[in-house]
Amino acid sequence: MHSFFETIRRLGFRRGPERILGGLASGIAHRLGASVGIIRLLVLLAFLLPGIGLGLYLVLWALLPWQDGSIPLERLLSR
Repeated sequence: MHSFFETIRRLGFRRGPERILGGLASGIAHRLGASVGIIRLLVLLAFLLPGIGLGLYLVLWALLPWQDGSIPLERLLSR
């Protein structure tokens, strides 16, 4: 399981410092070199898809590392 989380860290995605909720949109925008506003708009549009938007957001929230590299799901499983 440790190698799974290390693979996620190596992808280079981190929650962004320009957070509104979980920092997912700003982290994705920073990694992709895209506008934070556009990524936030895409996230909002994804919420219009029944079940997919919220589900995907929750999965990303659990797996996307914080700025210090810690992953919420990894911390939860290590307890």
